[in-house]
Amino acid sequence: MAITDAWLKANSGKGRDVVEEKTDRDGLSARVSKKGKIVFQLRFRHDGRQSRLDLGTYPLITLKQAREEALKLKAELEKGHDPRIIKKTDKLKNIEVLSLEDVFEKWYEAYCIHNKKIHRQIKRSFEIYVFPEFGGIPPDRISTDNWVTLLEGVKKRFPAIAARLLINAKQMLSWAVRRKLVASNEIYQISAKADLSITKKKSTRSLDAEEIRMLLMALDGSRMSAKNRLFVRLCLIYGCRNTELRVAKKQYLDFCKMTWETPPEDHKTGKLSGKPLTRPITPYTKNLFEECIALSGSSEYLFTNEGSDAVMGVGAPLSLPYNVMQWLRKNNGYEMAHWSIKALRKTARTNFSTLTQPHIAEIMLGHKLPGEWEVYDQHLYLVEQADCLIKWVERLNSIVQADS
Repeated sequence: MAITDAWLKANSGKGRDVVEEKTDRDGLSARVSKKGKIVFQLRFRHDGRQSRLDLGTYPLITLKQAREEALKLKAELEKGHDPRIIKKTDKLKNIEVLSLEDVFEKWYEAYCIHNKKIHRQIKRSFEIYVFPEFGGIPPDRISTDNWVTLLEGVKKRFPAIAARLLINAKQMLSWAVRRKLVASNEIYQISAKADLSITKKKSTRSLDAEEIRMLLMALDGSRMSAKNRLFVRLCLIYGCRNTELRVAKKQYLDFCKMTWETPPEDHKTGKLSGKPLTRPITPYTKNLFEECIALSGSSEYLFTNEGSDAVMGVGAPLSLPYNVMQWLRKNNGYEMAHWSIKALRKTARTNFSTLTQPHIAEIMLGHKLPGEWEVYDQHLYLVEQADCLIKWVERLNSIVQADS
């Protein structure tokens, strides 16, 4: 006879001399201990072996719920799945409901740190703007409107940060969906431009001859540290990304071959190409690099934080243009239009165009050559690069001397 609710009520909590068992349909049974504890069990055969699986204890689980669970697991058994594994998996899913902050930490450790140079800034942005609002909430319960409202608030003051939060939140949730940590990416189709009206303007700022002259004057006359003066001067000469110079190690310089090699992990295109950037060292830049080595003491890096052997901080180069502009304003009454360290890269590239061929100029900046050219042309063009650098330094010297 099948199990009934009346039978369960009559036997629950009632002690007895022996363990009893009452069967139901679909392999379901109820096991009653000597103390009257009733446990629903599923009897089944898997992989040629007879097995039992506890489904739950009455009255915490009802007869109806036990039958539904037994039927579901029997259906999985028909597919060849072991009900014990299915039950354990379901239990883990119920236990591990991850919050947004939990998901972020998993993504940060597994992906962000290894693939994004500004991973610390990304984490800090989430700590300031996202976690206070959504940190303890499971991502599946944060609606698209919730996300957009948050990002619109950030955008009012910091459009660039709002765009960065959106980009990285989308990447994080897509990563989590692929790993079955969350069910969906609610903001996958949200666009910074279309939905938040954030447009990224490409800066075309570069320094003209007069501004270059004033910059070099400031480098020679200001109280800026020798280390920072060298940093700015080398950025202007090589047109390199400031990060490539900031994290450069002494071992990257080969004064025998007269080359400066930036390994793949230290430059923007290296993760895709797997190739280092190789730039020539000229007699003039050799002197500058030797000064850097002397100033950095025992550190393995060319540029360090003040009073430390640690590599120069990410934010250290950002204030250098401001220091130059302030010095010129105070000492020369010269109002220099705002510029950033990246403007030196554009300044160098603009001048390279008049000193060498376009593909040489692109190689000097560490850019990819177009199409199949990059695949088939593996020449480093070091002689041509060096020739351009020598001419560029001569031009810089002539700009300074023109006012002498």
